Amino acid sequence: MKPDLIDRIYECSALPDLWPAVLDELAELADSRGGLLFSARDRVLNWTASANLSDIFRAYVEDGWFARCDRRVCLFGQSQPGFFAEHDFWTADQLDHNPIYRDFFRPRGLGWSAGTGLKMPTGDRVVFSVEREYSRGPIERERIDRLNELRPHLARSALVTARLGLQRATGAKEALTSMGLPALLLSQNGTVIEANHLIEGLGDHVQWRARNRVALADGRANELLWAGLAALDGDPDQAVRSFPLRDADGRAVLVVHTIPIRRSAHDIFAGSYVLLIATPVTAPAAPPAELMRSLFDLTLSEARVARGLAAGQTLDEIASDGSVALSTVRSQLRAVLQKTGCTRQAELVALLANVTLDRSAPESRTNAQVDRASPAK
Repeated sequence: MKPDLIDRIYECSALPDLWPAVLDELAELADSRGGLLFSARDRVLNWTASANLSDIFRAYVEDGWFARCDRRVCLFGQSQPGFFAEHDFWTADQLDHNPIYRDFFRPRGLGWSAGTGLKMPTGDRVVFSVEREYSRGPIERERIDRLNELRPHLARSALVTARLGLQRATGAKEALTSMGLPALLLSQNGTVIEANHLIEGLGDHVQWRARNRVALADGRANELLWAGLAALDGDPDQAVRSFPLRDADGRAVLVVHTIPIRRSAHDIFAGSYVLLIATPVTAPAAPPAELMRSLFDLTLSEARVARGLAAGQTLDEIASDGSVALSTVRSQLRAVLQKTGCTRQAELVALLANVTLDRSAPESRTNAQVDRASPAK
C-alpha cells in the first residue's frame, strides 16, 4: 500500500475537509465512482463524500433514504472487522426488491458498494463506503481486500474526525478539548507538547516523568508505545498503533491509539509527532468482542483467531472452522500476541475475558441511537 495515501488518511484526522479527495482514492482502489464517510453520535449525523457523489447523498440524507436504509445495520451487525459488499448480506432477488436499491441507488446509476462499520468504544458510529455503478457489477473480493489493508488507518483517523464532528480544528488546545477523550501530543523525542485535563486525570495509568515525558504504568503497553513510535518513520507497517492498557490486576481498561501527525496537520499540531488518545473498553454483553473492535490493528484473520480463543476454541478448531492450516492459525496467534502485548496464549485469553464492564452505556441503547440518527441542523 502506498505510504503517501496512508499519510493523507492521517492528515484528514484534523482536517476533515480533505476527506473527499482521499475518498476518491479509496474509490479508485475499488474501481468505483466515489466514496462516503458517515459519522453519528447522540442522534446527530455528519457526513462527507467525493465531490461527484455529494449531490446524490445529500438527497439520500435529506429526503429520508438514510433513515430507512438497512445497509449500516448489516455492517454494524458484523462481529469481525472488514469491508463488506451487498452479496455478503443479500441474495440477488432480495436486492432487486430492496426499495433503497430499487428506488434510490439504481435510478441514479449506482447499486454496488463496499462498506465497513466502525463501532467506536466512545459511542461514535462511523461508516466508510465506496460506491460503484450498477452497470459495472459487484465489487471484486481482491479490491475489497485492498480496502481492508487500509481499514486500521481509516479507523484511527476517523476516531479523531468523529470526535471533532467533522470540523477542522483551529488549534491543538481546542482539538484536544473537543476530543472529549484523554489525549496528548508528543514530539518525536517523546516530550509532551500539549495534554488535556482528561489524560492528566489518568494518574493510575499515565505517569509523568522528568523533562515533561510520560510513561504508561502497564509495562508491556509502554514497550508497545515506544516501539511503535520508533517504527513510524522507519517501517510503519511494523508499528503497533492500537493496544490495550491494563490495570494492576491485568484487566484491560483502556485502549491506547497513536495517530501520526502528517502533512498539513502540522499546521494545527505544531511541533508534534503523534497524537495519543485513550478510549475506554466498555463491554456489557460480550467483553472480548468489544475489546477486539477497539484494537484496530487486528486483521480479519487475527480477529477471528482472538474471537475463537475467547469463545473457548482450540487452535485446531479455529483452523478447521476457517478451513486454513494449523500453521497459519499459529502464525496469526503470534501476531495477535505481539499486538496486544501478551506473551502466552493463556494470558491473551485472560485479557479478552477480563474487560472492565461499564453498564452505564448498554449496547442496545447505543445501536438505537445510530438507527435514529438524523442530520445535523
